[in-house]
Amino acid sequence: MTAKNAFYAQSGGVTAVINASACGVIETARQHKDKIANVYAGRNGIIGALTEDLIDTSRESAENIAALRYTPSGGFGSCRYKLKSLEANRREYERLIEVFKAHDIGYFFYNGGGDSADTCYKVSQLSEKMGFPVQAIHVPKTVDNDLPITDNCPGFGSVAKYIATSTLEASFDVRSMAATSTKLFVLEVMGRHAGWIAAAGALVADQGIPVVTLFPEIEFDHDKFIAAVEAKVEAHGYCTVVVSEGCHYPDGRFLAEQGTRDAFGHAQLGGAAPVVANMVKEAKGYKFHWAVADYLQRAARHVASKSDVEQAYALGKAGVEYALQGHNAIMPTVVRKSSDPYVWEVGEAPLSEVANVEKFMPRDFISEDGYGITEPCREYLYPLISGEDYPPYENGLPKYVTLDNVGVEKKLGPFEV
Repeated sequence: MTAKNAFYAQSGGVTAVINASACGVIETARQHKDKIANVYAGRNGIIGALTEDLIDTSRESAENIAALRYTPSGGFGSCRYKLKSLEANRREYERLIEVFKAHDIGYFFYNGGGDSADTCYKVSQLSEKMGFPVQAIHVPKTVDNDLPITDNCPGFGSVAKYIATSTLEASFDVRSMAATSTKLFVLEVMGRHAGWIAAAGALVADQGIPVVTLFPEIEFDHDKFIAAVEAKVEAHGYCTVVVSEGCHYPDGRFLAEQGTRDAFGHAQLGGAAPVVANMVKEAKGYKFHWAVADYLQRAARHVASKSDVEQAYALGKAGVEYALQGHNAIMPTVVRKSSDPYVWEVGEAPLSEVANVEKFMPRDFISEDGYGITEPCREYLYPLISGEDYPPYENGLPKYVTLDNVGVEKKLGPFEV
């Protein structure tokens, strides 16, 4: 059988370990030149496929590709661009197939979250109908940890480790100043609908830190929240609050809603931390400081979780291996076999059961009062933040790689997105 080319793209918000998945895809493909001639990457994600702006990864040295394993963010560029339904915009899907035909692409590896799983599934369906079968494999990635079936998502473990570490360190700072100064520190973390990242901040309670955690899964109650903070300050002299950006009132309004929408049609969030901090100040008069982790939490490769790095690479590698075995429209998954000791293996899930499905924190992972986590949640989280995988350092800074990203010659006409 003549070797086909593969297309790889990164989608949505990047992570500290998405490049480790790219490394897994490309290194594994290079070991099977008899079946995969080359891997083309989309410049800036799926936009690169639509505009035929492809990157020739064969032009990168083995050393540079290997360095992706410890380099954060998206080495080929990502984008927030959601393809509409086949009925609403068939031209985009047909354009993808045209590009794949023009460049003899028989494998499609899409590295992203729920929206990219949906795109991957639709491409697999349409390509068959158009007479140019493409094996579409979704490589999971999301800091939100909200993809179904897989035990956890690459990218989450490292964010969780960063948030748990930062919450702990900042809480030590507040504790040392509480007698005469700051009594409240508020940290805002990502998580629109699922509170997995906020849960990681709650782990600091195991080191004696008085912490109140606000989850998207729990409707916000002003008076109850103020009382919880006051109780912590009265007992310990200070309190740390970890608030998810998706924390909302019973009527569905986000604490942090700005009244604008992003490219996916989601409400743009930002500002839950100052809202909460000022809320407490007005009620109790406590002096406060607040911070928004924002990009820092998902870019912090210097404190990445070893288990997260290993899983990100393994699922990229497995995606290629599954494709070579003839699988299509699937997503490699993490299957937990044991939490103590931590044992996991790679599994698979059909994209028909992954696309457009969101996984929330189970209620039994959240304490009865709604402001902390339970023992089952701790047992779930600790293995995911375990181990260190430091990047190489040079002159005191991490030594990350910037790829050459040499383009592939275009064969088709222009396309407007």
